[in-house]
This record gives sequence, structure tokens and C-alpha cells, in this order.
Amino acid sequence: MAEGGLTSHRRDPIKSSVGNVAAHRRRQNAVEVGKERRESLVRAKRLCRVSSSCDDSDVCIENDMIIDEEQSILEAQTSSAVEELKSAVSFQGKGAMQKLVGALREMRRLLSKSEFPPVEAAIKAGAIPLLVQCLSFGSPDEQLLEAAWCLTNIAAGKPEETKALLPALPLLIAHLGEKSSSPVAEQCAWALGNVAGEGEELRSVLLCQGALPPLARMMLPNKGSTVRTAAWALSNLIKGPDHKAATELIRVDGVVDAILRHLRKADEELATEVAWVVVYLSALSNVATSMLVKSDVIQLLVQRLASSNSLQLLIPVLRSLGNVIAGDSHTIVAVLLPGCEITDNVIEVLVKCLKSEHRVLKKEAAWVLSKHCSWFS
Repeated sequence: MAEGGLTSHRRDPIKSSVGNVAAHRRRQNAVEVGKERRESLVRAKRLCRVSSSCDDSDVCIENDMIIDEEQSILEAQTSSAVEELKSAVSFQGKGAMQKLVGALREMRRLLSKSEFPPVEAAIKAGAIPLLVQCLSFGSPDEQLLEAAWCLTNIAAGKPEETKALLPALPLLIAHLGEKSSSPVAEQCAWALGNVAGEGEELRSVLLCQGALPPLARMMLPNKGSTVRTAAWALSNLIKGPDHKAATELIRVDGVVDAILRHLRKADEELATEVAWVVVYLSALSNVATSMLVKSDVIQLLVQRLASSNSLQLLIPVLRSLGNVIAGDSHTIVAVLLPGCEITDNVIEVLVKCLKSEHRVLKKEAAWVLSKHCSWFS
């Protein structure tokens, strides 16, 4: 964590070496935690699939492991679908909108079906400029949703395939605003989350193009899949290693209150995504850590640890608590004051995690407890 002189004057001189080691560990965790997240079945990039049921126009694939011949057929179908989309985009006759939406839907189905979606074939056939054209403002929601869905699955592809979406980013970001319907905004957030999940270079592009503020505002409502998707996209966007995005996010009006509300009341799926946002905020930004500590976030993290048995949720909650405790001396004293009720509660939930069957929980809990001992030994 590096924010100029913000941390140096706050650390207790006697404990400065411990604080520096902790800060280094937090930075390293912020970069490496994506791997652990994938291992806990929360993928950095997510394919947006169709329903498992098939209607008359679907081509049902019985086996996820598609052999080469079937893959070749799928790629050929995709090239044909791009040509059909090209024709539909230029068609001006009666039923033009239905023809265009139908072509987009077929493209979306092809990109959603397989464990190995034909993304490369779609890109080579020229799908992206057509999909960008279909994202133009004033288009019907059904058209916008299908186009954004296609782009979402392309963004879930290989690195070079994700980078091919650069021309689409400004419109995807623009559709996060209030002028777009909630389903369209959510689908665009999903696409941007996939792009951000690719790496630091594309995260920097998204931040420069202004993706963070509208995504942050999407996290403010009380509940809903849109909030969950926005939180997931934000966690991909701010994951580092630069602290600036985390600091920018925590300063958006209403974000701290939203984080507290979701940790307190949300279902476990939404709370999990919000907890990952807290992981990166507390790992990368002193400003964010300070603001969170001054709120009720520590108590809420402890409550979630005490009440939940979901490994998906417990991992980011425990990591967040560890990041907070690895902060400057003022933060640590506030959290781990001998004889304080919150200290007793923290130790109680850490002991619970130490008794868990899950290796990751034990490892994290042991590290947090070691910080407690190092500061008060």
C-alpha cells in the first residue's frame, strides 16, 4: 500500500517494521487473491449462459466436451450467424427490428452454449463492430440486451479476445447510466467486469474511461442481481496493484453506507460480492481502511463470520478482517484492545475458523491471530 505520506506519520515507530511487512503482505494478497477466488468457484471472468432448457430453435449440445468436428461445425455456424447479423443491421424493410433481434439472439446462443465458445470465429468474422453498432442509444432494450450479452461472452474469452472489445467499452460504460434500463445496465456491467478481470492494462483503460463511478452507483440500491453484478465488477476493477481506484471508490457518495447495509442485511450471495470489494479496499487504500474502521464494518464482518457457514462468504470476510488488522497502529489498537468486547468477539470467530475443516480458513485465521500476538506480546 502506497499513498505518499499518509501512512508514515500514523504508524507507531516501535511497530513500524511490523506495519511495513503487513502492508507488503496486503499488497501481495490483493494481486494474488484472484487465483484463490477462482479456486473457491468465484471466477474472475464469467460466461453468461442461456437456460439449460432448449426451445425449438435451439441446437442442444448433449456433451460439454465438444470434439474437434463439432467445434468446427460450431465455428462455421458462428461465421454464418455474423453474416446474418451483418445483413440484418443493413436491412431497412418491414420487420427489420425483429430480423435484427433474431440475428443477435442466434449469435448469443452460439456464444453461450459450449465450454469452448466460438469467440475467435465471431471476432474473425467481424462481429464486434456490428455488436457495437447494435448498442447505439435509442435502440430497443431487447436489441441492447442481446448485443451486450454477446459482448459479455466474448469478454469471457482468451486475453487477446477480451482486448478486441476495446471499441465497445465507451458504449458499455455509457449504458451503465440512468438512461438505460436495469437489465441492460446489468448486462453491460457484467461485460465490463469480464474485461476488468483480464488484467491491469484493461483495468487502467476502464478507469480512464470513467467506468468506476457509474458502477459504484449501481451498488447503492438495497438488493437485486444488478447490485450483485456491480459489486462483482467493481471488485475486478479495483483489485490493484494501484491504490488509486480503491481510494476513488470509497469516496463515492453512499458507497460506505451501501457496503455496511449489504453486509448487514443482504443474502449470502450478494454479501460475498460486497465482501470481495472490502477485501481490495482494505488491502490497497489507507483512506478506505480508515473510513471502514470508523464505520461498523468490523462488527459486521465479525457477525458474518459468526453466523455463516458458507465458505464462499467466509473467505473474503476473513480476508477483509485480516487486512484491517494489518493496518496502521491506530487501527490495530482500535480493533484488538485487550479487554474490549469487539476484541473478544474477533478472537471468538477466529477460533471458530481455526476449528474449520477448510485449510484456507485455518490459514487466514492463524495469520490474523499472529498479528494480534505480535502487537500485544
